Amino acid sequence: MAKYLLLIHGDEREWAAMSDQERRALSEGHRALVAAAGAAVLDTHELEPASVATTLRADAEGRLTVTDGPFLETKEAVGGYYLIEAGDLDEVMGLAKHLYEATAGHSGVEIRPVVEHG
Repeated sequence: MAKYLLLIHGDEREWAAMSDQERRALSEGHRALVAAAGAAVLDTHELEPASVATTLRADAEGRLTVTDGPFLETKEAVGGYYLIEAGDLDEVMGLAKHLYEATAGHSGVEIRPVVEHG
C-alpha cells in the first residue's frame, strides 16, 4: 500500500462566500470520503487561511528571512488535506471524487504520492 496526500486548494474568498447549500454539499462530500475510505484515512485537517501563514526562505546570502503570509501571490490557497493509504492512484481518485472541492469551479484536489525513505 502506498500513501497519497490530497491537497485541497481553492479561492478563499469563494469558500467564505458559499451558500448554506454549498456548505452542506462540502460537508457531505467530506463525510462521504471518510466513510468510503475508513481506516485508510491516516490524517486530515482543515487549515487556517493563508493570511495567517508564515513563510521561511533564505535570501541570496543564505540568511533566513521570515514573511507573513504565503510566499507566492496566488488566487488559490491550500485549505486542507487528507493523508490516505491506498493500493493505487485510481483508488485515491475514486475517493477524492466524493469531495465537493473536486467539482466546484473555484477549487480543486491535487493528489500526490508520498515518497517513503528507508
